[in-house]
Amino acid sequence: MNNGVLFAICTLIWGSTWIAITYQIGHTAETLAVAWRYTLAALCLGLFCVVRGMPFKLPLHIHIKMAGVGFFLYCLNYSLLYMAQAHIISALLALMSSSIIYFNVVLRRWWLKQPIRLEVVVGATFGLVGIVCMFVPEFSKVSMDAALAAGLSIAFVSFFSASIGNVISERILTSGTPVIQMNFYAMSYAMVMLYTTALLTQEISQETLVIPSAPEFYISLLYLAIFGSVLAFGSYMKLVKEMGADKAAYVVLVYPIVALVISTFFEGYTWSWLSVLGVVVVLMGNAIAMGKVPIFMRRPPLSS
Repeated sequence: MNNGVLFAICTLIWGSTWIAITYQIGHTAETLAVAWRYTLAALCLGLFCVVRGMPFKLPLHIHIKMAGVGFFLYCLNYSLLYMAQAHIISALLALMSSSIIYFNVVLRRWWLKQPIRLEVVVGATFGLVGIVCMFVPEFSKVSMDAALAAGLSIAFVSFFSASIGNVISERILTSGTPVIQMNFYAMSYAMVMLYTTALLTQEISQETLVIPSAPEFYISLLYLAIFGSVLAFGSYMKLVKEMGADKAAYVVLVYPIVALVISTFFEGYTWSWLSVLGVVVVLMGNAIAMGKVPIFMRRPPLSS
């Protein structure tokens, strides 16, 4: 698949997972809900590798890095994201998710010694402005209180963790590790970490971990595991490998558009001229970030 198709898969699927996640909130502990998601995803990936005869053996140093991806991207990021969504509206989460791109740019420069790409920074800024335009009516309903402040702090740590996981993933993938095996191991490590956390929390709090009874919880769980984790993250990691973690992360600024389209049909979202303008600005930022607007491309220094 070319990068455009991979980008579209991520955008369409993750644009709908925001709604699916709402059906996971409040039924059981967030860590346990995420653990079940990655259990199903890891089983699917492992079975695929077995059927296709794909090798599982990888060097120890790669396993250590994959455990890092499992912890930062799949474990910490998503556990905190579920917690944050219980405190703040999706509009704020969509706005804050734009920080991943800036984090990725800085971390790639510091850790991977990759140059800061002007088109990515400019494109991300356009995307940030577009997100603000799209969600202005929602922001007007927000008033700061302790719960909101806690939610914002949790979301900030979540997206920073995601960025660390992104950059570690790029380092693993550019060394030649296949995407499917990397995701299998990273999600498996995340699954173990999440179950351990859930058990420790259970032991400390002496609370019973609730097994959900609502059918919508399990339907959304299947969707999040198979589509949101196996297919979308598989496509995303291929983008990270081909384009770099900074450009690939622009997905987080585009899929809120899909979420708004879905919301139009299921939640009665009403479009305004400002939200339409926001979509245009986000798409313009995407074109800039992907190098489709030459004026913003970083030029190599002239040789003397």
